[in-house]
Amino acid sequence: MSLDGYIRVIRKGWVLIVVFALLGLAAGAALAILATPQYRSTATMYVSVAVSDTPTAGDLTSGNSYAQAKVKSYTDIITSASVLDNVIKDLNLSVTSKALANQLSASSPVGTVIIELTATDPNPQQAANLANATAQSFSDVVIDDLEKPTGGGASLVKIQIVDPAIPATSPSSPNVPLNILLGAVVGIIFGLGAAFLRTSLDTRVHGTHDVEAVSDSPILGGISFDPESNKHPLLVHSDPRNPRAEAFRALRTNLRFVNAGSDNRCFVVTSSIMGEGKSTTSANLALALAETGVRVVLIDGDLRKPKLAEYMGLEGAVGLTDVLIGAVPLADVLQRWGNRELYVLPAGRVPPNPSELLGSDAMQNLLTALNEQVDYVIIDAPPLLPVTDGAIISSMTAGAIVVAASGKVKRTELARALNSLSSINSNIVGVVMTMLPNKGPDSYNSEKYGYYGAGPDEDFAETTPPRRRRGRK
Repeated sequence: MSLDGYIRVIRKGWVLIVVFALLGLAAGAALAILATPQYRSTATMYVSVAVSDTPTAGDLTSGNSYAQAKVKSYTDIITSASVLDNVIKDLNLSVTSKALANQLSASSPVGTVIIELTATDPNPQQAANLANATAQSFSDVVIDDLEKPTGGGASLVKIQIVDPAIPATSPSSPNVPLNILLGAVVGIIFGLGAAFLRTSLDTRVHGTHDVEAVSDSPILGGISFDPESNKHPLLVHSDPRNPRAEAFRALRTNLRFVNAGSDNRCFVVTSSIMGEGKSTTSANLALALAETGVRVVLIDGDLRKPKLAEYMGLEGAVGLTDVLIGAVPLADVLQRWGNRELYVLPAGRVPPNPSELLGSDAMQNLLTALNEQVDYVIIDAPPLLPVTDGAIISSMTAGAIVVAASGKVKRTELARALNSLSSINSNIVGVVMTMLPNKGPDSYNSEKYGYYGAGPDEDFAETTPPRRRRGRK
């Protein structure tokens, strides 16, 4: 994963990360508050070796080296049962030597003959008592037992308690600020893990980066999510200053650039699966094109579940099906919409053989005739994965515009849909993302259009001029 990918995951999962951080912080604080305070007291001992009454420099050096060598072993002996049994007896403790050893620790600074013995206990006075009693017991065991000469006499090793332990005035643990900080850090780590796990398990398309991961097709535009889109699908007409309406106009502009110089301006708008917003995209793209003064024909090519007649508020009982079977001429069913040069051809009756009709010579002849007479033909086609209708129509046109809904279609589904077009050599004009979030790393920044709010009555002159019309509709 690239650096941008990591940043995107963190931006998308920041709420999850913050929640885990707060939980960790709360857990750290709770543990710190509920934990029993512990006090530490340290006794310091000095180890030396007896030398002659008139020692030479060599004697002193030799004795010091011997003491340093002994100190390394003494730190382990301090917590032995032979030392601690005496402590338990002296202080009248009701613990085992093994349990008491867990309350003690001994260390020696490198290159010294100093031993630091630390005792920990919930009672500060008891901690000091443990340290001092253990130091005294250790001294007795070493001098009277371990280092006592075999032939009798005094031990050459001497252990002095140079700094007795005193009761601590404040607990050594818990360290409340440190516990809270560690809890927050652990929470952040778990939050990051959860965010990356969620991302790795989520196979849906969310942003342009997901489309780019499965296809080299250009991204023509992005439309943000609107829960009210089913109630007001014709946004370019009903709310022309809405940022989403401007996003459709941006799509119109991009489509003109990718198709500049071509005589074939007949496009199929399709999707991978149902419910991605292809019909809404088709209708609004046609409206946006018509705003520029060009002649546009919008065809409902979804003969299985037609939507355009309902969206456009037109009579849809007779339409494309009837034209293809020769029941009615095109001129009788082509309906003008609004005061622009926009004409709508509804789907008509639902036939028993949609694929055969859409792949017929009659369909090819219809599209050829319309392509010669108008500037743009936009066809709303069925989704590519459930049926083959969309792929069939796309082979007769300048190419397919594939709609991909953020958070709905899976990356594998989009890849299969695009491959179904490539396998029959259909041109993929580009991908339009729909249902994008308004904010966050997966948004398409469509909100930037809201500052301008251009409506349909303004000048939309663009670089691609209308073609000269050849014949009549």
